[in-house]
Amino acid sequence: MPNRAYYEELWSSLPEGLQPAGFQMRRRFLLGHVSSGQRVLDLGCGEGAFTAALREAGAEVLGVDVAEEPLRRARARHPELDLRLIEPAGPWELPDAFFDVVWAGEVIEHVADTAAWMSELRRTLRSGGKLLLSTPAHGRLERVRLALSEQAFAEHFDPLSDHLRFYSAETLTALVDLYGFEGVSVSAARADAVRPSAAGRFQTMRPPPPGRRLLLLAATRARF
Repeated sequence: MPNRAYYEELWSSLPEGLQPAGFQMRRRFLLGHVSSGQRVLDLGCGEGAFTAALREAGAEVLGVDVAEEPLRRARARHPELDLRLIEPAGPWELPDAFFDVVWAGEVIEHVADTAAWMSELRRTLRSGGKLLLSTPAHGRLERVRLALSEQAFAEHFDPLSDHLRFYSAETLTALVDLYGFEGVSVSAARADAVRPSAAGRFQTMRPPPPGRRLLLLAATRARF
């Protein structure tokens, strides 16, 4: 299971200030589900782009990450933010049933122990609170593209990639439903921004394939 040193190495290899993939689209999705005054956990906040956007929108937001390097960058860019380090394998030093919203943007695909991660996420979210997340989509067209292109398959499933899990709308819905969420809504949207690649020990950069799509999920934590 990846430890903190793994994530520190990953972040140290990436250039500072890189805009998250699909930032504007994901920002609209996120802020469309959050109200001013709500307590929001930005889980896997990275350099704090979404944390800052949430604060500007009036949310009471806490940004957390499993590595110190992205938090250092976030503090330098956004000194007003509340940012904390959490353990990669948990448990997280966060209160039970405290947050109105948990946002996990492009995080779940990096998680080794999905069961423990989902359990901790659910623990921190109040009854009736909202889970919002995004992750790369692996729908029918993407699966066909990978099946038909040896190069695309090799690049997508690079053994050194930091992506450990791969989701379709169906598998993501089933997972979230299993952990006590209801009213699950999943949509797909195109993301055009360049994202870092982990190939070659995290050193290379390449644009996403044409039409790369993200899954956007919103769900409600079932009430006690």
